[in-house]
Amino acid sequence: MKYIIGTRGSKLALVQTKLVIQNLKSAYPQDEFIAKVIKTTGDMDQKRRLDEIGSKGIFVKEIEDELLDGTISMAVHSMKDMPDEPAEGLIFAKAWKREDPRDVLILKKAESLDELPYRAVIGTGSKRRAYQISAMRPDLKIVSIRGNVDTRIRKLKEGQLCEGEILDGIVIAAAGIKRIGRADEITQYLSCDEMIPAPAQGTLALELKADNLDLLEKLNALSDEAAQESVDAERGFLKQIGGNCHLPVAAYCDKTDKGTFRLRAMFGTDDGSRLAFTDITDDDTEKIVERAVEEIRRQLEK
Repeated sequence: MKYIIGTRGSKLALVQTKLVIQNLKSAYPQDEFIAKVIKTTGDMDQKRRLDEIGSKGIFVKEIEDELLDGTISMAVHSMKDMPDEPAEGLIFAKAWKREDPRDVLILKKAESLDELPYRAVIGTGSKRRAYQISAMRPDLKIVSIRGNVDTRIRKLKEGQLCEGEILDGIVIAAAGIKRIGRADEITQYLSCDEMIPAPAQGTLALELKADNLDLLEKLNALSDEAAQESVDAERGFLKQIGGNCHLPVAAYCDKTDKGTFRLRAMFGTDDGSRLAFTDITDDDTEKIVERAVEEIRRQLEK
């Protein structure tokens, strides 16, 4: 059987798709898997901030359109970029093994966040990251930065202006920089307690038509139970809290040594003037999501 796999054209997207194809070829050598690059709205508009483009799922719509019309068999995305629900008629396969979910700092001169000078400039395209960094270091100046991982690192190292400022550092996902082989450039890892990741950060989204049951079975056979449990809780929180690309939302779920689930979550207003955090432990992923949402809403209603 021949399968066409849709992907964005960035270096990271291509690396992720190559990883998926390698695993599929190993598991199903009788089948053929071919990547197809598809440009999305988010790729074509690199100047405006993500929240200014005003489209939910700006990195996926064109790919989902080709899934729906049968041009491609499946798609590979970063799950953190996905809306809380796929387009009608599409589904996600179960999650495969997760890459490092943490965020990291790449700094030009300083050795850590604490060592950055007063009013240092940090670049990020994420309100979630911006507001959490600001909570740790209120003196820092946070500016918007767009582009793929390589582009952001180049802007930092070449001293390019971002919103009229020269960057002292950037904050970015560990998963992406590890997957493209540049982990040695990481200055500092931020723990999931210091900076709560985006829901499902580090997890790939394998998307296909809901009626493509044969391919779904093949993908699910390679899934990872622990990753799926985390994705269920984190994206469950995203869906119930009503988060989108305009609002700062974070969620990270893992298992404790006692076998219970721990969910750290954050949600706030668009401008970051109000942020609510919660840290809930429970033995059931549905209960932990419900409790986290209730606590966040209670804080924001005060």
